[in-house]
Amino acid sequence: MKNEQEALVLARLAAQAMDEKKADDIRILDLRKVHGAPAEFFVIASGNVPSHVSALSDTVHEVVKKATGLNPHKVEGYMNAEWILMDYFDVVIHIFQKDKRAFYRLDELWSDGEEVSITTKA
Repeated sequence: MKNEQEALVLARLAAQAMDEKKADDIRILDLRKVHGAPAEFFVIASGNVPSHVSALSDTVHEVVKKATGLNPHKVEGYMNAEWILMDYFDVVIHIFQKDKRAFYRLDELWSDGEEVSITTKA
């Protein structure tokens, strides 16, 4: 990504796409001030069942590709759809089944990150 603003736009695009597909507990974490963070932003959301988690991932891919032309560098976990990770370098998207999200507690592990609004402020 060329700049931090583009990374934030991508994070919000992903979050809004998942919101439209009824994802639960969507959070954007700004990790730019967190030493050693693997990305500038994490987008974390939950789906109800494996098919919902897969559908959320598919939607993110379609919306981001259409809006920015970007494909994820890597996608992990799609086959099991318990925890899908979509790596866009500066933005990493984590889509969990609810029980897996509670187990791995990624939100807590990266709680030093600042939560960002899903929508842009007017």
